[in-house]
Amino acid sequence: MNALTKISLVLAAITSGLTAGLFWGYAYSVMPALRTVDDKTFVTVMNKINVVILNGWFGFCFGGGLALAVIAMIMVLISRNTAAMPWAIASAVLFLAAVIVTSVINVPLNNGLATVAATADPGALAAARAHFEAPWNKANVIRAGLHTAAFVAGCIALLAYRIRP
Repeated sequence: MNALTKISLVLAAITSGLTAGLFWGYAYSVMPALRTVDDKTFVTVMNKINVVILNGWFGFCFGGGLALAVIAMIMVLISRNTAAMPWAIASAVLFLAAVIVTSVINVPLNNGLATVAATADPGALAAARAHFEAPWNKANVIRAGLHTAAFVAGCIALLAYRIRP
């Protein structure tokens, strides 16, 4: 059980860190670059990104990462390691909060943007972008921060667990 707990803590931390890095990458490179392009290019590129990101790697880190964070939390609770418990709980809760932000804000915005074809008239493209860009960026920074906090909490949980298994 001790080894499984450590493995689940390590994998939960890795997946939250990778997901945080992905979303921060959008915040400080992808979205600033897209800010400089015309509306048609913006809508086209975001729609393509939103299709290709739905792959096994993203699924493992995002959905699997949440499952791993919850498993790690349960394993730590079962172990009764009081030093690691609050950090494992925090990591799972923060990861869940990030998934909720993504599910409630980013995904619906992505789905709405997907209804706009690159062949739409310039006014429709501008309106779609105006509706999408600022709220998506704000939610992205929030979820990146939550994943970062989940990563930090997960690392502390792992360190605390290793000190007092």
